[in-house]
Amino acid sequence: MSMEKNKSKIQSIVVTAILAAIIVVLQTFASGIHIGPFTITLSLVPIVLGAVLYGPFQGAFLGAVFGVVVCVAVVTGADAGGFLMFQELHVLTLFLCVLKSTVAGFVAGLIFKLLGKKNTYVGIAVAAVMAPICNTGILSIGMLLFYRELITGWAIGAGYSSALLYVILGVVGINFIAELVINVVLTPVIVRVIRAVRKSA
Repeated sequence: MSMEKNKSKIQSIVVTAILAAIIVVLQTFASGIHIGPFTITLSLVPIVLGAVLYGPFQGAFLGAVFGVVVCVAVVTGADAGGFLMFQELHVLTLFLCVLKSTVAGFVAGLIFKLLGKKNTYVGIAVAAVMAPICNTGILSIGMLLFYRELITGWAIGAGYSSALLYVILGVVGINFIAELVINVVLTPVIVRVIRAVRKSA
């Protein structure tokens, strides 16, 4: 029994490390793909995968890895919108970058833990939907609460009547839809990967 637990633990560490590496590669590659002033997020899929396989805390860890990579892009200017936010509020911007993805990973794992026992596919699908909702939702709230002047300037420049409308439609809306579509489309792939990993355990 202890050997099985040992094998499972080693597998968890190895797979989580591989997923973390994939997140770094995906997000580095994504720094060149822009929708509006922000880069598109491709890394939520491996975050959801890790969260579903090993639980909310591994999901949170993978989310934090993603957040750190985003922080690097923000500080270096690879993420143009994030860089402008960073110039306004240094510490808060970096905190938001890590917080939003960490919460996304944790919630995805928690959702699957609650729903996956009854129906694996439904659990994964809801987790895949909740990850971009958390990631985008926290960013949106943070932008409206702490970067109002900056966002208002962006809104006026883009022809929107208010900062709120600009955040919903102009900045985050398109990114959120892209993240949601990617996650939902890849849900069957996530299901297959999970089944393959569990069979090999």
